[in-house]
Amino acid sequence: MKILFIYPNSGSQIGFNYGVAHISAVLKQAGHNVELIQFCEGIDMLLSKTEFINKFNQTAPDLVGFSVVTNQWGYAKQIAKWIIEISSVPLICGGIHTMAAPEEILQTGLFDYIIRGEAEEAFLEFVEKFQRGEEVVNIKNLGFCKNGQVKINPMRLLPDLTMLPFKDYDIFNFQKIIDAKNGWVGLMASRGCPFSCTYCFNHQMVTQYRHDLNCTMKQLNYIRHFNLSDIIYEIEYLLKRYNNINTFIFDDDLFTFYKDYVIDFCREYKKISSIPFVVNAHVGFFDEQRASSLADARCKIVKFGVESGSSRIRQKVLKRRMSNKTIIDSISVAKKYKLHTSVFLMIGLPGETSYDLMETINLMGKSLPGRYRWSFFFPFPKTAAYDIAVEAGLVNYEKMVEMVNFTEGTCLDFNDEHSLLLKKVGRLMPWFVNAASDLPVADFYKDKVNEILSLNTDEWEKRSDEFYAQEGEISKEFVKKGLSHYAIKYNPFMGVISDYFIMDGA
Repeated sequence: MKILFIYPNSGSQIGFNYGVAHISAVLKQAGHNVELIQFCEGIDMLLSKTEFINKFNQTAPDLVGFSVVTNQWGYAKQIAKWIIEISSVPLICGGIHTMAAPEEILQTGLFDYIIRGEAEEAFLEFVEKFQRGEEVVNIKNLGFCKNGQVKINPMRLLPDLTMLPFKDYDIFNFQKIIDAKNGWVGLMASRGCPFSCTYCFNHQMVTQYRHDLNCTMKQLNYIRHFNLSDIIYEIEYLLKRYNNINTFIFDDDLFTFYKDYVIDFCREYKKISSIPFVVNAHVGFFDEQRASSLADARCKIVKFGVESGSSRIRQKVLKRRMSNKTIIDSISVAKKYKLHTSVFLMIGLPGETSYDLMETINLMGKSLPGRYRWSFFFPFPKTAAYDIAVEAGLVNYEKMVEMVNFTEGTCLDFNDEHSLLLKKVGRLMPWFVNAASDLPVADFYKDKVNEILSLNTDEWEKRSDEFYAQEGEISKEFVKKGLSHYAIKYNPFMGVISDYFIMDGA
């Protein structure tokens, strides 16, 4: 059979879809033909309706599979409508949005089926049975409508990662992705996360799987690794096949969870590559031994999920049980081994006050990570944080539906004072962090921040672009003077310490 995958990835970061790459490999191993259309203006101009229909007709698929995240749902619906106008080919929706809103997807009438969870085995079973003309309604992980009623089948056991075939890079324009991401290439050595943060889909997945399989967390075996030898082979394969790779970034939810794995990986990695790499860590699973091994293997950046500097918000809203001291200590350990640190932050959280937001800024000013990346909280349906936001009456559903990214604004409705502060911090967070630090530029930025804070909504709207334009010019002057400071670099929602971006040539 010929299967066409549709990957809507517009208006957000350039993506490589690990799930599609694995499922495609499974299908090809079974003798099927697979093609992909990725909608991402960072790689190619977005196809118009006419262009898409022409390409679709040339492909002539027997099945169409969508991989959809929640903020791309609107775009996915539009593409599905284009297909329905010209073809009766079955449409199957997969991706994390099927865990968040399975009934909603099916009730639109745009999709014949959904596939939930890790779908390598489920999708192959569906394709094989569909090809043979057999009944598919009992396939686990499948959802569909029958006689106007939504039916959602239970989940099957999670796949054994060590048994999956090598990812299919060929269906992607992978060299173009590499070039568009300036040489950064994503990898995944594991799946799963041990934590149940309220804003993340992981607790959705775990809850659903444990319910359907009637098992404990240990029995579920949610945290799984690919064979280390397979990851090393993949790195060697990429280096031989593609050009201009200058950084590997491991997208595992928590690369540093198992200390022995970190040590073993670092030992093997440095045998085959001297290219810098990046990992996700957790302040509770990071110590001198991990830091030393990573540094020795040329790890470039260690990323920590902090989200908020407010202990109250972390404990009561996010269920992230860590202390500010632990955060500061972990960043300090990374610095000791000359590891550049990156901190993930969220602003506009449910229950957040202006004081909480300033605690986040103050924590960054005190801990001084190498960089921090901020986004606005987004209430993913079916997450605990979504329920918290809904119960507080904060969700603006019209804004929520329209959002395609989490970096340009919030879909929560706060009071006017906090809404205005969020706009200011969301545009120029490095100014606020500089002002809250003991860096040599702190007094200068305190004056700038006070000027910004004095503006009402109308004044801010008129002058916001003016301040943003000043940001780069001010930074240039401080660079000339050799004064350390944070500035917006690499993208509009990242503050980077000048010591690093000068060394990096930015």
